[in-house]
Amino acid sequence: MQTQVIKINPDEPDLAKIEQVARLIDTGKLVAFPTETVYGIACRVKKDLLDRLDTIKAREPGKRYSLHIGRQDDLHNYIPNIGLRAKKLIEKAWPGPLTIVFELNQQDIEKVCGSLGREVFENLYKDNTIGIRCPDQPIASKLLQLTQNPVVAPSANMKGCKPAFEPNEVLEQLSGQIDFLLDAGPCKYEKSSTVVKIGKKKLQILRPGFYSQAQLEQMSEVKFLLVCTGNTCRSPMAAGIFRKFLAEKLQCELDELEKNGYKVGSAGMLDMNGAPASPEAIMACAGKGIDIRKHASQALTNQLISESDFIFVMSRLHYQRIISLSAEAESKCKLLAENKEIDDPIGQVQQIYNNCADTIEEAVKRRISELII
Repeated sequence: MQTQVIKINPDEPDLAKIEQVARLIDTGKLVAFPTETVYGIACRVKKDLLDRLDTIKAREPGKRYSLHIGRQDDLHNYIPNIGLRAKKLIEKAWPGPLTIVFELNQQDIEKVCGSLGREVFENLYKDNTIGIRCPDQPIASKLLQLTQNPVVAPSANMKGCKPAFEPNEVLEQLSGQIDFLLDAGPCKYEKSSTVVKIGKKKLQILRPGFYSQAQLEQMSEVKFLLVCTGNTCRSPMAAGIFRKFLAEKLQCELDELEKNGYKVGSAGMLDMNGAPASPEAIMACAGKGIDIRKHASQALTNQLISESDFIFVMSRLHYQRIISLSAEAESKCKLLAENKEIDDPIGQVQQIYNNCADTIEEAVKRRISELII
């Protein structure tokens, strides 16, 4: 068998050629194609084709290849519920040189098995996990969008040999073993994608590559911001209560929240910085086993708004003020107690603070229950 080469101009790609290659993949041909990192071997997810790919790659049976998708939206066909950290990482790093290994619960596994069919499911998922990559290379993206079936694409090299960054390197290793080579010149980065496994609590690099551990930790951090007027009563109580129930959901200690990728802060509309929480707010939280004595107020800024993924406010006035400061905040800013405002207890007796803390607690519980971790 001779490997046929289909040349394409990377600067002005011929759509007809990409469509032709997509059809070849759908009919069962093995096609090397460029991503932004390395050349990969596109293979339709079908048992006999994957067996052939295993032979070429000298890969032991039972291992799974990473699914490659052309659009971020295609992810929902394979991962029904995406956790917060994974979602944040996708927003920051996809499309791009990152393969993410997702963990699914049993309910989601049963759902995707039913929708994808047994053969596709069994050849993509293992131990309730699946690896998925969304390349940031125009030709690769379009090719994957045009295929009618799920496609895996391991690197186009022999076992123990370096990845192929240029088309001639593909042919040096795989000529006569794969059916086609889509030649679009050298890859942009010439470095493998990072493979990372992300779960509820931790982010684990399975294969080093383009992104470092520190970069991935930073990109996947989820930030919550609780906002009131002065940041001395309601929002400090809300932040303390939020930390408590978020830690319970994650089944971790309070001081492990940030290590696990979650940060909870608070701010106020007034230009007040460094003020402690009011004594009554401290006492109301203490009654719930929450210590906010170290709180120091800070004024709300555009930077805080921009950095936050979720912003929960106490009143509609707070909501309107935040939206006026930043149009992008509309999609992430909500009343903490849904359609109910939480009144300011400032200057009132301890019982009013206690009642306010109870209201905040109930609202926080509902908000935490909505989160997919």
